[in-house]
Amino acid sequence: MTRMQHIGVVLGLALVAAFTLLRASDPPLLRQLRDITFDEYQRITPRTFESMPVRVIDIDEASLREFGQWPWPRDRLALLVQRLSDMGAASIAFDVLFAESDRLSPRSIMRDVGGVDPTLLSRLPDNDQIFAEAIAGHPVVLGFGLSTDGSYRPPVKAGFAFTGETPFKAPPRMKAATPIRPQLQINAAGIGHISLNPGTYSSAVRRIPLLLSDGQQLYPNLALEALRVAQGASTYIVASAPDAADTLTSIKVGDFVVPVTASGELWLYTSRDAAERYISAARVLDPDGPSAEVAAAIQGSILFVGTSSAGLQDIRTTALGENVPGVSMHAQTVEQILSGHFLSRPDWADGMEILLIAVLGTCLVMVTTFVSPAVGLACGLLITELALTASWVAFSEWGLLFDPLAPIIAGSIIHFAATSFRILVIDRERREVRRAFGQYLSPSLLHRIEHNPDALRLGGDDRELTVMFVDVRGFTTLSERLQPAEVVRFLNTLLDALSRHVVAHEGTLDKFIGDSIMAFWNAPVDVADHPAKAVRAALAMRETLAGLNATDAFGFGADYTVGIGIGIHTGLACVGNMGAESRFNYSAVGDAVNVAARIEGCCKEVGFDILVSETTAATLPTFALLDAGALGLKGKSSRARLYAIVGDETVGLSASFALLETAHQTLVEALGSRSTDNRKLLARARQRAQPFAAALPEFYRRLARRADHFREAPTEKIDLPSEQAS
Repeated sequence: MTRMQHIGVVLGLALVAAFTLLRASDPPLLRQLRDITFDEYQRITPRTFESMPVRVIDIDEASLREFGQWPWPRDRLALLVQRLSDMGAASIAFDVLFAESDRLSPRSIMRDVGGVDPTLLSRLPDNDQIFAEAIAGHPVVLGFGLSTDGSYRPPVKAGFAFTGETPFKAPPRMKAATPIRPQLQINAAGIGHISLNPGTYSSAVRRIPLLLSDGQQLYPNLALEALRVAQGASTYIVASAPDAADTLTSIKVGDFVVPVTASGELWLYTSRDAAERYISAARVLDPDGPSAEVAAAIQGSILFVGTSSAGLQDIRTTALGENVPGVSMHAQTVEQILSGHFLSRPDWADGMEILLIAVLGTCLVMVTTFVSPAVGLACGLLITELALTASWVAFSEWGLLFDPLAPIIAGSIIHFAATSFRILVIDRERREVRRAFGQYLSPSLLHRIEHNPDALRLGGDDRELTVMFVDVRGFTTLSERLQPAEVVRFLNTLLDALSRHVVAHEGTLDKFIGDSIMAFWNAPVDVADHPAKAVRAALAMRETLAGLNATDAFGFGADYTVGIGIGIHTGLACVGNMGAESRFNYSAVGDAVNVAARIEGCCKEVGFDILVSETTAATLPTFALLDAGALGLKGKSSRARLYAIVGDETVGLSASFALLETAHQTLVEALGSRSTDNRKLLARARQRAQPFAAALPEFYRRLARRADHFREAPTEKIDLPSEQAS
């Protein structure tokens, strides 16, 4: 890992940690985004409206036109209760507050008129008393609201049983309540709160608190109380998590078990607003009596009395984006419980989403930094698709709510940041490396350097290299015949064709020196089997040059053939950036370089185009090599044994080369022993050399005059690597 990659990973992981902590703190913005996501799910597949024994007795515009503005006198509400009870209502819940006495009561009106006989007042009707008497003995549930003033607490009509410790800290807190008229609260069969989303940041109703708490007592919701009264149940069974008294899991009311959030809220699975849910109060209070259709709809139903009139300002927004009467939300709560179609968000969902951000964010940082931004983007898109798919399947199949948005947003920002850092910093370094080495190295080596920059240690390292020198034969004479522009054109054609093989075989082009090429292998990064790759490059150069000559690519005509000499040696050299701080070159220096250059010069004396040192030859056991004798190298006190490269492994393992090799070795031994039978042995070697390189006839012609190169004389082992020396 490079320093910049290390910095990129650290910064990326810091960003992952920041998003993980942000999600753990769950700020309002994230909660809003999560709720919007769940709203969209419901809008795609809302709960199907089913005909349930639940109805809203609607104080609608038609009812207000018929019976006057709201509030109505409570004797009319008494008549409403009486008629609903007579038609067999299972329970009647009022989404109405009865905090004050009825100002339309005759007794109240006359009390404010001066000079009225007090005895007359006592004989006048009292609407509150009439309404209280009407609800007595009937399944009527009254509602109360929340207040920030006073200390009133409504009576609780049901008992509570707990599985575990009493969870008084779990539900939303209630400081005080709006009062209910004393006689009404005594005669009511049930009392429940009508608050739909107390203390929440959103006007949309998504979760309804089924319980409130003042720290000592639990208070049920209006819908929950209506369901209890309809069943004739007397007790709620509240279940909490085994190891957390402040975490609720479900509420059992009568025959129904309702899954709830940790604070006792019901996720409302909303259906579209439907006219079948409503019965106008005017139809119930019709002077001629309710119709048979109304009576059939009311019989056995749980009824909620409320208003849909816009002027009475009890309009709420659902998760589907519809504006509906608040009373319909209570009705939908009971509908959902009766249908058994619940939404739930498991307690471990938050932990899973936080863990996903941490794990997936870390993976994106690593992939983007060490592989590529494109692969990171592909992984990010895959994560996005999987998150959306898993979240949707969980919702549509099992009603489970998992947030895909937080991991997706966090992953997108993390990927963008990691990609930006890589493009601005890490990839800039790679572009600089490619710009510096692109003209000298093969694409495969460049790729290795870019993805493993630690392998590139510049500034002078001692490394085992295989060094090659290539030189054009007779260049001085040729250049005298040509114009300067023609010389340049010739060199460009030749050197371009030959140097391609250096790059193709993972070599490094060091420099062009006039008509010469210097190249080396095993730097700036390790190259496996580098001597063999250098020799293969030389053989490819031989073949390429033959093709250029055959096609007259240089334009010299058939009477002139361009020749080259190649010298190769393997040994230790110092390789690195060399020169001035303002201008330098990546090159190699040392005895190995000098030896390779001297070997190339020996090609003229030997009469062969490719010569390698004994050190290099020792690494090529299967190549087609012939002993070229021990030659003196300039600057060396003893001679160095060289070998002529006839061909690669295919040639070296052929039967015809085996015959040549045997004949050549016999000839070499005869030359070394001053045998008088050399002429016959030389002829046999020449005969067996005919199928091979065209240069071999010249090689053997000169070999006859170089007998001293094969006689015993001190030879020099040139930079023999430790593994070969052993």
